[in-house]
This record gives sequence, C-alpha cells and structure tokens, in this order.
Amino acid sequence: MGVVTGRGERRWACPAAAVLRRHLRGSTGCGGRGGGRSSRFEPPTAGFLQLPSGTGNMSQDADYPVSSSRSTGARCHLCGKVFRDQEAGSALPHFFNMCPFIPKPEIVEATPLTVPRCGLDHLTQVMGLHPHYLQAFLRSQFYLLQVDGPLPLHWRHYIAIMAAARHRCSFLVKMHVQEFYQMGVCVEWLKGLRYAPQRLRNLNDINKILAHRPWLITKDHIQVARSRRWLSPGVPSLRAPVDQSPGTEDSLSELEALVERMKELPEEGFQEEAESTSVIARFVEDATFGYQSFARHDPPAFCAQEYSWEDHGFPLVNRLYSDIGLLLDEKFRTVCNLTYYSTASHERVDASTLRRALFNYVHCIYGIRYDDYDYGQVNQLLERNLKLYIKTVTCYPERTTHSLYEGYWRQFHHSEKVHVILLLMEARMQAELLYALRAITSFMT
Repeated sequence: MGVVTGRGERRWACPAAAVLRRHLRGSTGCGGRGGGRSSRFEPPTAGFLQLPSGTGNMSQDADYPVSSSRSTGARCHLCGKVFRDQEAGSALPHFFNMCPFIPKPEIVEATPLTVPRCGLDHLTQVMGLHPHYLQAFLRSQFYLLQVDGPLPLHWRHYIAIMAAARHRCSFLVKMHVQEFYQMGVCVEWLKGLRYAPQRLRNLNDINKILAHRPWLITKDHIQVARSRRWLSPGVPSLRAPVDQSPGTEDSLSELEALVERMKELPEEGFQEEAESTSVIARFVEDATFGYQSFARHDPPAFCAQEYSWEDHGFPLVNRLYSDIGLLLDEKFRTVCNLTYYSTASHERVDASTLRRALFNYVHCIYGIRYDDYDYGQVNQLLERNLKLYIKTVTCYPERTTHSLYEGYWRQFHHSEKVHVILLLMEARMQAELLYALRAITSFMT
C-alpha cells in the first residue's frame, strides 16, 4: 500500500516495500546466465510472496530461493502480513470480474495454500496456480509500475491503459484507470486519448503496430520517436516528460470529492459490456488496425539466430532500462522451464519438447524462425483445436471464448491450460520485444 502525494508519486507506508523499492532503485549491473551477465539482480527477499515448503514437486531453472518456513500461511514481503490458511477462501473485492472459464472454487482448490488469495484480483489468483511464475511476474510488474524510473508513475499506467485497450481488455483497462485515478493528478486524461498530452498520443502508432503487426516496426519509427522527444539524441532511452497539465488542487473539497469518486469507481457497472466498450473506445485510435496473417504479408524472415533475445535483446534492453532485462529474462526462463513432471494423469513426463513447440509456434505466427528447430514437431504435438486456440489467444485475444478454451486438451487440468496461456503470453511479449529492439539496434548503427 502507498500514500499518494500531491504530485502523483507514492510515498511507501510499508517499511518492507520501501526497502525493496530502494534496493531495486539502487541495483546496477546485468545478472543472469552466461553471455557476459556477471552478477544477478536479487531483491532482498525471496520474492513478493514467501512460499513455504510443500508447494508441489517442481523443477525450474530460475534460481531464486524458496522459503523452507513451516508456517501455515504465506507472508507478503511488501506489507509483512501473514495470510493464514483460514483466509484462503476470503472473498475478492466485488469489482473484479471473475473468469468464466475456470470456476472460482476450482481455483481455490488447485492453488497451493501458500499463495495468499485474500485481496488478490482474479487474474493474479489464476497465475497463482503456478507460484514460481507468479513471483517472477510480480517482480517485473513492481519494477515497471512502482519503482522510480524515467517516467512518472501516472504516465506508465496511462501507457498500460493504451496497450490493454488495443485488445479491448476491459479488466486491465479499468484496473489501470483505477490506479491512475487514485494518484489524483491529470484525471482529465481519463476522458480519452485526445485529452492526453501530445507526447503520449504520439505513442499510438508504435503501440498499435506492436500490438498487432510488430514486424512492421523499423528504424524509421525510432527516428520519429526521437524527433518527438521520446528518445535522447544519443543512446535511445525514455526521457522523463515535463507535465504541462495542472495537477489537482489540494483543497479539502476536491480531496473529499476524490475520495468519494474512489469509493464509487468499483460500483460503476464494471459488469456491463456496453459500458466496457465505451470505456475502452476512448483510448483507441484507428480501431480497424489489427493482426494480419504474416504469411500473406511476407517481409524478409526474422532469423532468430541473427537477432536473439539472449545475445542481442537482453544486453540492449538492460542498457536502456537498468535491470529490466534481468527481470524479463527471469520471467521468460521461468515459464519455459516450469515443470511438474506430469501431464494430465501421467506422471514422470518430460514436456520440454511440448513447451518449446508452443513457444516457437507463437514466434512462427509472428514471423520469427529458428534454423535449428524441426517445425515438424509442431504438427506432431499441437492438435488442430489447440492451434486454433493459440492463434486466437495470441493474435485476437478479445475473441477468445469458453468453447475455444474447452475445445482442446479436454483431459488436462486447468492449471496445465493456464501454463499454456502463460507460455503464449511470454512468447508473444518476447516477439514484440525482439522486433522493437532490432529496430532500435538498426537505428543506433
């Protein structure tokens, strides 16, 4: 929890959160595996959620420790609260939509008791089916959205709103709208994209291309971004903007109005589809721009050996934004190496080939090919219904339906299908990063 100051910055009331925040801000150097990463970024705790032993028979390559505490609950290292077992079934805030694909009782039953569910939104609860991934995810999210950086916090949340709106994700749009509103500054921007500063609106082209056709990103887009003062003349990096918009006055009446608005926000028809569409539409321009099959618009193939995440993307992104490359790399490696050595009802199964097929198939959809990979394995391992689901979730996530979710792997557990979704999400994110970072590299050379 944080206390909002008049300038929209958060003064952390929780001592543990303040320590973690200072540590993250002061961290330097690139860590990780091989490739010149000499030291590893390590927060002062085992993770945001301290996981006692007994979280399942898991093997994964991310090398952060897991607590061996024998307590009956999980301790949040941000606020220090211990979530006891009896709190596991506590009700969620009612304004968070529940996932229609996985009934809440099944999530509660499948999630280890060591993952606190009290007060967590449903999306986080679903990811909690895989606690080690959830740790990596929360680390990167905290660093991107809460830690001091080149952009003010409310700018970051606004960019997140723009990104989520491209795929009509009402859950994320409203979540970041609420976070933005609680900061109490520049609230008029929430009326729509045309009310935001021009510099934010200038991101619209890059945002829509990365969301739908990242292979179209070129060094010319980077040049335009620099000319619009998003990048510095030398090494490309985000520069902190100077806010020209007047902040909210500190009068008692406006403060009271803000508090009342915060109370009312969760009750403003978040379940209504029509209102969700209206809320999202105000943050989207050129709504007809969408994904087009890469095979039909075939630019020169992106060869992963010529520009890979490990050898090119990671060093560059860590250079542009210290430590974020490390956190992203941890997330990629965790989801790709996560295994319980079981598949459906079968035990002692090595599913590494299946995980790689899922990851590489997403990259193939976005035009990234691996010379050392046999793509015949994709056809052997991924059935037709699964391929349709992957294409929908990856390219048109707003079209995902319950029938598509239920249409593949009927004998598999929900947690295994959630693992598939996490793999697709991270594969797509890495694909977008590779195209963007390659364009930056081309611009710099």
